Amino acid sequence: MLRQLSEPTLLLVDDEPVNLRVLKQLLASDYQLIFAKNGEEAIRLAAARQPNLILLDIMMPGITGYEVCKTLKANKETQHIPIIFVTALNDEHDEAEGFEVGAVDYITKPISPSVVKARVKTHLSLVQSEELMRTRLQVVQRLGRAAEYKDNETGMHVMRMSHYSKILATAYGFNEEKAEILLHAAPMHDIGKIGIADSIMLKPGKLTDEEFAEMKKHPEIGAEILGECDSDLLKVAKSVSLTHHEKWDGTGYPNGLKGEDIPIEGRICAVADVFDALTSKRPYKEAWSIEKTLDFMDSQKGKHFDPALITLLHQNLDAILEIKNKWVDED
Repeated sequence: MLRQLSEPTLLLVDDEPVNLRVLKQLLASDYQLIFAKNGEEAIRLAAARQPNLILLDIMMPGITGYEVCKTLKANKETQHIPIIFVTALNDEHDEAEGFEVGAVDYITKPISPSVVKARVKTHLSLVQSEELMRTRLQVVQRLGRAAEYKDNETGMHVMRMSHYSKILATAYGFNEEKAEILLHAAPMHDIGKIGIADSIMLKPGKLTDEEFAEMKKHPEIGAEILGECDSDLLKVAKSVSLTHHEKWDGTGYPNGLKGEDIPIEGRICAVADVFDALTSKRPYKEAWSIEKTLDFMDSQKGKHFDPALITLLHQNLDAILEIKNKWVDED
């Protein structure tokens, strides 16, 4: 029978051949298996083969399972691999130490076949969910980069303003999960520029009234590109795309929303976007100083910007400038 290419790979580590045989009989029909009889071999195979999950004995000659786990978690290439300890050590302290060094689960010997199968299945499901999230984020980030090819802004602008947005969101009261979603949604704010003609997007001089009217369609184009979906990330991205040009006093576009009728994610990204645009050099302008930028944004408090967010901008300026210095435009 041919194996499926998507079949997960497990690394089984135990110095007792009989224990490896038991696990092989239990798991071989559902997974690809690789074996190690000591800690050194386990570390080498984990790096070389990148298994989806490791079942690891603790008491082995040479280095112990605890030390193997610490080593794998300290290596960027292997730290993502979940580790389940399978051991005869059943003291509460031993189990606590296992979790402390980075294991995701702890199974005591003699093993229960149903428990081993269930724990392996559960943790592989979590791995698949995390991989799906990583893939989704990569797609979103690349879609955000697509807009850069229609603009004279840089990729560093997108990185900076998205991190500024997270800082402001956290200061505003977002929990970590919501702030992280905004971090990854913010790069999509100008995705609608894909739908604007190059003759307008790349024009070196000032736009005519007709050209600017066309440019103002990009928030709605972006919302249409992102469409209707169940993903919280894409819902926030759509909201950011549609509302980051709205203004607190109702004079923005495309819908002339006013005050708190503008979604908070749109208000946050408006502040982050303008702050970075003003403090960055562009083909058509030099970078403004931080002082000049803050003076301008203060003058727009209650007009363009949510006043509370301008206050938070001042209060979190050190963190924002740290991001600015980290993601510097290339000459």
